[in-house]
Amino acid sequence: MSDARRAVLSVDVELFRHTPAYRNASGTLDDPSVGLEGARFLREAFARHDARTTAFVVSEVAEEHPGAVGAFVDAGHEVGSHTHTHRLLTDLSPDERREELVRSKERLEAVTGASVAGFRAPAFDFGDGHFAALDAAGYAYDASVVSCRRIPGWYGGEYDLHRPAPATAVDPTASADLAEVPTAVFPGIGLPLTGTWLRFFGVRYAILGMRLLARRGIAPVLYVHPWEFVDLPAVEGVPKRVYVRTGDWMRRAVERILSTEFSFVACEDVLADAGLGGGSRTGSAGGGTDESDHGEA
Repeated sequence: MSDARRAVLSVDVELFRHTPAYRNASGTLDDPSVGLEGARFLREAFARHDARTTAFVVSEVAEEHPGAVGAFVDAGHEVGSHTHTHRLLTDLSPDERREELVRSKERLEAVTGASVAGFRAPAFDFGDGHFAALDAAGYAYDASVVSCRRIPGWYGGEYDLHRPAPATAVDPTASADLAEVPTAVFPGIGLPLTGTWLRFFGVRYAILGMRLLARRGIAPVLYVHPWEFVDLPAVEGVPKRVYVRTGDWMRRAVERILSTEFSFVACEDVLADAGLGGGSRTGSAGGGTDESDHGEA
């Protein structure tokens, strides 16, 4: 199969309580682990379709549920960082941002025994000094760019990058050792193919966008969240749009996507295809901690 028919269905491993929609709500959850079962479903779906993924993990989840995160590594998937607590980076001080990057990488490597090379910012939100901070923390690539049209109150409008490239394509001052893996947007329309947009526009929209990108020689990079695959409890103050087509609809949608003609790989694989490497620059954390005895959570 040609590289043009490769795709990444990445997973941002966060729980429902980590979402900005929940954090800004007036209500509370009885179960702080809501969303964890969605990660199990995704691992099983990837196994059924002989697919590989990159799981960008909030390391707070790895500390609380090491077996659930370690199971991604045990199944041959790549693990990257999604910060430690999933707070928006631009809401933090430089020292707090540094702590989120460093602590997440260290904890994920300790829990999984695997090297962590990649990083994705919560809500694709990052500011000045982002690539310098990633470089200092020892990451090899970033996956925080979405070159979509401007969406007021959300993100978009800043970038025009649609395939893996050196990070200097985003920030000329970035280290030559860093790469960028941008998230796929629908050609012409300029909206992401997955996340909220998959639930709003449907699975045909996502698959058509993937095929149009493949014709351009671009391996689509998609993303989903485990909490989208469970039946969410009603929480006062969470916008209704968050609940649209979660649970069973999303489970069926991802099965359809994984059944397409694409070969699903990890971010590190499409970086290697582009000649950009992407391996961790700090080496494996080894498997010397008790938490690296994963088991199934």
